Amino acid sequence: MKLFFTVVCMLLSFLSFAQDSQSNAAELGRQSFYAELGGPGILFSANFDTRFNKSRTGLGARIGLGFVSGYIVENNSGYGYLGNPVSVVTFPVQLNYIFGKSNSVNAFEVGAGITIAGRKLEVFDFYDENSTSIFGTASFMYRRLPKDGGFSWRAGFTPLIAKGYIQPMVGASVGYNF
Repeated sequence: MKLFFTVVCMLLSFLSFAQDSQSNAAELGRQSFYAELGGPGILFSANFDTRFNKSRTGLGARIGLGFVSGYIVENNSGYGYLGNPVSVVTFPVQLNYIFGKSNSVNAFEVGAGITIAGRKLEVFDFYDENSTSIFGTASFMYRRLPKDGGFSWRAGFTPLIAKGYIQPMVGASVGYNF
């Protein structure tokens, strides 16, 4: 009886270890860090992206920190510029959904969100009278997602939306999935 109990305990411990390693394998690649040129960060941004479930695909979100060059709008007269273009910090935030098969490295991302510019700024001839500029963003991108984490890249269409106007843009990024 002691031998039976010992064997059952050992089997249960091996099964729990196997389940832990399988769940860790399923979680690989659900988070990524990447640098993006264009896209919701407008000019350049560094971003963190994560999935809300234990899969590389499905619903998730991204948050980033970037910068853009533009003209500071004069406060007194409304339209007009103060001097030369300046660099302004941007904060892109998006909800996104990644479509793809769990055993494939190819995926398609669809996302929507906002980008907040740190100052009253005119970019692409958008004028916003508020103290910070808020732009709507969207993303329609191909993603290369390695199965076990590692180097990844993305490229696609990332329009910028402001004042009822849609500015067509593209974005490309390289990063690391973990």
